[in-house]
Amino acid sequence: MRLARRFSAGYAEEEGVSPVGTTETVATTTNLKTRFEAGRSGADIRSDLRVIFEPRHAGAIEIELQSRVAPYYGDSIRAQAQGVLAELGIDHARIAIQDEGALPFVIAARIEAAVRRAGLGQGLRALPQSVPLPPPSARDRLRRSRLYLPGSEPKYFINAGLHAPDAIILDLEDAVHPAEKDAARILVRNALRAVDFGAAERMVRINQLPLGYEDLEEVVPEAPDLVLIPKVEHAEQILAVEERVKEIAARCQIDRPIWPMAILESALGIENALAIAGASERMVAMSIGLEDYTADLGVVKTAEGRESIYARTRLVNAAHAAHIQASDSVYSDVGDLEGLGRWAESARALGFEGMGCVHPLQIPVIHQAFAPAQADIEKALKIVAAFEEAQQRGLGVVSLGSKMIDPPVVQRALKLVERARQMGLLRSGKTSTTESLDTT
Repeated sequence: MRLARRFSAGYAEEEGVSPVGTTETVATTTNLKTRFEAGRSGADIRSDLRVIFEPRHAGAIEIELQSRVAPYYGDSIRAQAQGVLAELGIDHARIAIQDEGALPFVIAARIEAAVRRAGLGQGLRALPQSVPLPPPSARDRLRRSRLYLPGSEPKYFINAGLHAPDAIILDLEDAVHPAEKDAARILVRNALRAVDFGAAERMVRINQLPLGYEDLEEVVPEAPDLVLIPKVEHAEQILAVEERVKEIAARCQIDRPIWPMAILESALGIENALAIAGASERMVAMSIGLEDYTADLGVVKTAEGRESIYARTRLVNAAHAAHIQASDSVYSDVGDLEGLGRWAESARALGFEGMGCVHPLQIPVIHQAFAPAQADIEKALKIVAAFEEAQQRGLGVVSLGSKMIDPPVVQRALKLVERARQMGLLRSGKTSTTESLDTT
């Protein structure tokens, strides 16, 4: 999906930062044999740092620090750098740090990335202090909005949960420059461990296989809730990822679910949608990447989506047939919230239960579009109440007034009421006409 790349670039335009992939590649230095770099610095960089690591054979550890917050946190940064190097088995080195307000989990990630680029510290990790893990993610939880965060940009991680998306996606695929894949997976690993994302489900989009296996080795030990698998075309890809996740989870004694979710981004993937949706009992959702899909077809992606209606409806049908959630692609025009609202309402009408988003401003629009109308909730509550009364009286027929209610209508009403409850639109735990609507 190319849209996550647009997401990072869109934020960059707002904040005066060069888009991902257009800045100087930090892994290249004047002397690759002696100096190894990671991270970024500069007047327009926030919450990051540049590390220059020079391994030595003697002379202990020498730390040179430039930081905007040196008068307040300089000693702490130096102490952390010393500790990270010790955990990575480094006894002699010079390290230069240009800090732009990075938090400890970022400092540790950038130093570790520089050390690994030197070919040192292999098999070792400098893990930051962990926050308590949230409760395990439920299989059928709400996934209306999935907010993409470029995995190489720590400034987006810290406050992502405050925007109240249903899920955040730490993206290691299209949003990350190829030269930064190694550093990004360390940063994402540390973010999973050290950042509180609130009530949001913690997702990671890995790279295409086989590179995605390296992502899994780094992030699965920190127990993400869900792994997004990009560009899926065959059920075997799901099984391969699931098997590797199981191996790593067993090794790390992780006893909570890590759900797989497939992203279909080609004509072949769409044609194999049903097999992919049913590939694993642990599959919870399936999405579509429209940028890559339309590119595969050789057509232009339009705001109306006529060119992708077959693919989207086929995916929805396959997902529902396999009893998993269907999630739509992102809407890439951040400035067009009205267009987003129309797209999201259309997606809901097709049977999608959520969609991706590339900016926090899109979240409330998406949530509103996927919420059932109050009139529909009231009608569903009456149908459910009639169904419950019929059950209590031992009747096989459900009636509402003078009208008979067919079983499919009852099932649809039950689903709508449950979804309204998940969204916080119902105040009580009852399914009856006396249940209050939360109109706030």
